[in-house]
Amino acid sequence: MKMFLSLFLFFILGFLYLSLKLHLQFRKFTPIYGPSSYPIVGCLISFYKNRHRLLDWYTQLLSESPTQTILVQRFGAPRTIITANPNNVEHMLKTNFTNYPKGQPFTEILGDFLGRGIFNVDGEQWSAQRKLASHEFSTKSLREFVVKTLEEVVDTRLIPLLNHAAKSGKVLDLQDVLRRFAFDTICKVSLGTDPHCLDDLSDVPSLVDSFDTASQAGAMRGMAPVYAIWKGKRALNLRSEKKLKENVKRVHCCINDIIEKKKQTINENGKNSKNMDLLSRLLIAGHEDEVVRDMVISFLMAGRDTTSSALTWLFWLTTNHPDVKNEMINEITSINIGDKALEFDESKEMKYLQACLNESMRLYPPVAWDSKHAATDDILPDGTRVQKGNRVTYFQYGMGRMEEIWGKDRLEFKPDRWIDENGLLKSVSAYKFPVFQAGPRVCLGKEMAFMQMKYVLASVLRRFEIKPVKVEKPVFMPLLTAHMAGGFNVRICHRDS
Repeated sequence: MKMFLSLFLFFILGFLYLSLKLHLQFRKFTPIYGPSSYPIVGCLISFYKNRHRLLDWYTQLLSESPTQTILVQRFGAPRTIITANPNNVEHMLKTNFTNYPKGQPFTEILGDFLGRGIFNVDGEQWSAQRKLASHEFSTKSLREFVVKTLEEVVDTRLIPLLNHAAKSGKVLDLQDVLRRFAFDTICKVSLGTDPHCLDDLSDVPSLVDSFDTASQAGAMRGMAPVYAIWKGKRALNLRSEKKLKENVKRVHCCINDIIEKKKQTINENGKNSKNMDLLSRLLIAGHEDEVVRDMVISFLMAGRDTTSSALTWLFWLTTNHPDVKNEMINEITSINIGDKALEFDESKEMKYLQACLNESMRLYPPVAWDSKHAATDDILPDGTRVQKGNRVTYFQYGMGRMEEIWGKDRLEFKPDRWIDENGLLKSVSAYKFPVFQAGPRVCLGKEMAFMQMKYVLASVLRRFEIKPVKVEKPVFMPLLTAHMAGGFNVRICHRDS
């Protein structure tokens, strides 16, 4: 027994010695900026204390760092470098792109849900999917199909729903309405199927419910203080991991069923021009079902959550900035005259609307942060040393709040900061404002996203006044994509009343 205790004590002391040695060694090669860190546990204590305000905590730490870069090292998680420095972002996303893939730790977190979809793969798999998606997104026929779908869903569902709410005085959760609208739209564009989410606000379709639950469970993996916790739950099929597994299975079954029906339709009707949705295009191109399924799930997530999040926050901001709202309406009515559907070319002319969207997403980005994992040792432009396997995160939420980037009025909502003296949109580096990523991974759907958001803004603002039920500032909640905690409850009024 004494021998066993001696061996155990020797092992513990040896472990402590090695941990202390590694801790001191790492400090020599990393910036000193960041939360207090201790041997073995790292900054786990500070992380746990601030777990309910991580965004503001990270932002504060980054603003205090001379390089806008910090080291966050805690027990049970990869050594993580977080940056809000545009030069570092450009280095990661462009200059040394190949050294900063998503990496196995990231793909493991979302692998159950996103599978081998474009957002969750690297290397040849990513390159092949990117090439395929790039071709499809650049076609004029797809763009025309998107505009036609927007016109149909806005005119026959969204506007009638808001009209009814205005007449009845009923309180609406506008965030929920916009998410349903976006899901109806993206399903028609991506899958060629219609979930009718806007038809009954009291009902949540099973695909939507499973999609939301799986997304939330995947996000909670990434936010776990100690990664071993969620891995243990997965191994034992417990609680959140059990729920994730069940809902991923439901999502996969639903998408697989849609794929089979789509293949039958293609076989019966032939590969004709009526197959405008992305799913048909991918199947006709001959890609295997599992890859198609995973790509479509990625498109659904990106196409619904990002645009609905951006619109929700901008609609809230307009309720506190009537001068901005009036300027938006003036631009809308001067370009889109009468009550006709907004055309693609008209939407591109709406510079002030785009400035407002940019400014809203600067303060409330649909994706709060994005992480890569270093393939080899590297040095960032600000001198930060990166070691192989390190998690390197660029922090969009914090970047929008850095005085070094946006000036002393960084916390104010000022769309005019995006407009030059000639009334045109300023050219702002994507590495300073990476809400649509940048470099080789820049978002392929960016143009369509702006088209969709402008279409909704133009259709709603010219007809309705939006009046929040609560006066308190809403809470920004980051998951895979960000949302407004508790929804956005509003009353709708007709503008002419």
